Amino acid sequence: METPHGNPSLQTALNFKAFLLKSSTKTNINLYDHLTRVLIKIMNERPENAVDVFEELSLEVKCSQLQDTQSTLRSSQDSNAALTLAQQQKSLFSQGAGDEQEEGVVETPLPNLAEQSFFFEQVGVGLGREETHKIFLALKQLVEAQSLQRCRFWGKILGIESNYVVAEVEYRDGAEEEEGTDETQENEEKEIEAREEDEEVAEVVDPLPKSTYKPPPPVPKEPRGSGTNKFTYFVCQEPGLPWVRLPDVTPAQITVARQIRKLFSGRLDAPIISYPPFPGNEANYLRAQIARISASTQVSPRGFYQFDEEEGEEEGDGARETFVENPDFENIPVQEMTESLSAWVHHVQHINKQGRCVWINLAEKTEEDIEEEAEEDEKEEQPDEPEPEVGPPLLTPLSEDAEINNTPPWSTRLSSNLIPQYAIAYVRSNLWPGAHAYTCGKRFENIYIGWGLKFLGEPYTPPMLPPPQQEYPSGQEITEALDPSAEEEQAWKAALEEQQEAQEENEGLDEEEEEDDND
Repeated sequence: METPHGNPSLQTALNFKAFLLKSSTKTNINLYDHLTRVLIKIMNERPENAVDVFEELSLEVKCSQLQDTQSTLRSSQDSNAALTLAQQQKSLFSQGAGDEQEEGVVETPLPNLAEQSFFFEQVGVGLGREETHKIFLALKQLVEAQSLQRCRFWGKILGIESNYVVAEVEYRDGAEEEEGTDETQENEEKEIEAREEDEEVAEVVDPLPKSTYKPPPPVPKEPRGSGTNKFTYFVCQEPGLPWVRLPDVTPAQITVARQIRKLFSGRLDAPIISYPPFPGNEANYLRAQIARISASTQVSPRGFYQFDEEEGEEEGDGARETFVENPDFENIPVQEMTESLSAWVHHVQHINKQGRCVWINLAEKTEEDIEEEAEEDEKEEQPDEPEPEVGPPLLTPLSEDAEINNTPPWSTRLSSNLIPQYAIAYVRSNLWPGAHAYTCGKRFENIYIGWGLKFLGEPYTPPMLPPPQQEYPSGQEITEALDPSAEEEQAWKAALEEQQEAQEENEGLDEEEEEDDND
């Protein structure tokens, strides 16, 4: 802009006008245009006491400029994890079509979780009323979806990314669907087939020395409805999410789970990276830990269960696997339940070192094994028969549990020392932190809320790696020979030519002799 020289006031006015024309970075409106519009509005409306309403007029003009770009509607909220979970849990509170018809049905496998949470709340254990009610509704969905004879809220196992809500169920007779082979078994079969194919290819290309090592036979898993697989377990990450059935546990999984310590991630398909290698994924590891916790911490008042008399006549005390509820059970005083651990007993079978509740003799030979040994010429000394392992029988008192590093395995308490006549007794496991059980009259219940790790009493030390295997014994067949020199190769070729010439001469003489004989 051209300005006359020698007129500073005009120059200042032009600079100030340029300042007024500077647009705002927020609304893209400059002060010059805004004042012009306000003055035009005052000139058109000519309000009384314009100086008093100047600010209001200025605000109206500014809002009119921004009205096109602004919206009176609320901005849509971004969907987050909490909102998604709430939408999924909405189905828990919807009444099903058959709920009205089932109101008159008394017998139901659904547990009275509200009553159980009330008693656990007295001893300071629980998940809160809101979450407990959601789990109650989730168990209701599970009962409606499956044909169950018994359903129980086992507990909650905490994880790094998410947690596991665990339900212990028992199917009705003939209602359980046959489950296919586990993924671990399928993977093992595929690995065996791949190894056999590789060995066949290797024998054709370059036969390698075969190893005489024979791995020990795998310990067979216990059938469903007995031992470690007596009950079936379902898990879900949050109430309202789908229930997932855990696979049956194998002795190998329990054996390895005792040697490792792993926190759960919250994903059932997550791999378990450890030493010794765990045969399976996190779903199998979770099932193994549930079996271990149940065998160690599921307790009941003494006398609440009893053995069946007919079964007791046929089998010994150590071989009994089932029990029945005692109809003549009398309440044990609360003081006795807290003062003596003999008032509490285990009602889940002990898991032995083999990874089973019932010991099995792997040294027993089948007819095929006997025939194979008869065909072999080598005779080896047969190992001694292993001694059968017998663990504590069912309904063993807690007072017989062993300590770990001078730590008592159990602690008993009263829910209230101020009003002991109305208090309830409960017991807490010190070896599996998070396992609790209460008793009140003829009622009792067990629950576990923890990380799924056992108390060791000392820092965890991973097992040592096995010593390296010895090298294959050296011999002429596998010893690498030195390359011959050029002179040795020439001498070998000359000797080979002499042998060929001598063979040809001998063949010619033989042919002449045959011709003479023919003549």
